[in-house]
Parts: sequence; C-alpha cells; structure tokens
Amino acid sequence: MSVQRPRLVIKLGTGLLTRPGGSSLDARQFRRLAAEVAGLVAQGHQCIVVTSGAVAAGMMVLGLTERSTDTPTIQACAAIGQSRLMRVYETHFARHGLAVAQLLLTHQDLDSRTRYANAQNTLRRLLTHGGVVPIINENDSVAVEELRFGDNDRLSAEVAVLAEAGMLIVLTSAEGLTRDGTGQGAPIPLVENVDDVLDLASDRKGKLSTGGMTTKLQAVKRAVEAGIPAVIANGRTPGLLERIVAGEEIGTRFAIPAFAGKKSRPQITQISAD
Repeated sequence: MSVQRPRLVIKLGTGLLTRPGGSSLDARQFRRLAAEVAGLVAQGHQCIVVTSGAVAAGMMVLGLTERSTDTPTIQACAAIGQSRLMRVYETHFARHGLAVAQLLLTHQDLDSRTRYANAQNTLRRLLTHGGVVPIINENDSVAVEELRFGDNDRLSAEVAVLAEAGMLIVLTSAEGLTRDGTGQGAPIPLVENVDDVLDLASDRKGKLSTGGMTTKLQAVKRAVEAGIPAVIANGRTPGLLERIVAGEEIGTRFAIPAFAGKKSRPQITQISAD
C-alpha cells in the first residue's frame, strides 16, 4: 500500500535569494534550494514554491542599490525582474528534469470566488502532472499590498490554504522564532498558540526585504487555523527541507490548534474559465 506524501508550500524570501548586501541574485542558493525541492519531489511530495526576489532582480538591472520608496519604481523593478527570476528557477530545476510554471497572484484573485477556483484548478492540474514545480509570486507590477507589508509571507499562507497543503515551510534568514526577538539565537522548537508569541516578533529585515517576523507569524497563524502545520527556519542551512519534512527539531514548528479546520473556503469543483 503506497504512502500518501503531503503537499508542501515552501516560501523563499528575498534575503535568501540574493547575495549578502543585495548585489545580485545568489546562484548558489538557487542551485541548492532547487536541488532540495527536487529531492522532495523525487520522494513523492508535491511542492509549490512561493517566491520573492523579483523586485531585487529588477533593481539590479536598473542599477539601484537600495529599495526605492516610490511605488511605481518598485513596480517597474518587479516587471523587469520577474522574467529574470523565473529564468533562474527554470535553469536550476531543469538540472533535475523538472519544469517550472509561473503563477502571478494578487489578493484580489484570492478574494474572488471565480478567480480563486480557477487558480485552484490550475494548481491541481500542474501538480497532477508530477514533473512541474509551480512558482508563485505576488503580481507586483499591478498590486502593492505585498510590496508594502509582507514580502509574500501572507501570500504563502493563502496559497497553502488554496492548495490544501499538508505543511507551510517559511524559509528566512532567521533560525526561527527566538525569545529575544533577534532570530539569531536558539529557536523556540514548538509553538502551541501563535497569539502567545506575537510579542516576541522583531520586524528587523534586510534592506531589500519588506517582511519581518511579525508578518511571518501572521502567515503562520492563518495556516495553522486552517489546519496546516507550519515551520519557520533558516533557509541558508544545507539539507534543511528534507530534515523539516522528516520531522526533525529544526527551526520553530507551529502546531495546529484544537479548533482548526479547513474553514476558510468550501471545496471548489472544476468550473469553466468563461
């Protein structure tokens, strides 16, 4: 009898995908992370990557060294950088015989029943193929919410609910949630109630990032209340993904509360795109 493998949503932040100092996309990181995701796919997992990094990639083309505060400039960077970002993903996943599929979403897409259903149906079809890794990003060239507030943290939780995932893994530059709020000490191994630790969050972030631990905890809360366990961990640790999925005590794990359930949306059947 075959064992059903969980569907995983893996969120990769800007700080993980750029070189220290934000001078360029970090090819070594993409190579390693793609190999780790491919390893999970080979084990039978269905993996969805929620990525940041498009704005940073576009900034580099425009010669900007610091993130602009001007929204049209940031959106222009995203429009330039998105294709570059996807080209890097395509190159590194192809080494493992995997194709990538780009999905650009906005929160309006997830608030619309029809567009929500269409996105859900697209994801299901991609995942049943087996050789495709969906790469999801906020459509930053037309939307601004993640540009201002979350670095795709919130989006990753919504995608986890949309995809009916078995786990949300948020990879960042912090070791997890720590009691001193820095993210650099020993992480709290298990959190039973997210509300109890919200005051430990620090909003320290890299100069190209817009998220912080607060938005990550908000994303985790959204996931666990929908019945999806979550982990926050340091994405620069080699071999991290397989260890997390294997249940090792690494980073901070967030338990599903007793009242949780897939309550956010009803099961949606296939509908016409018309």
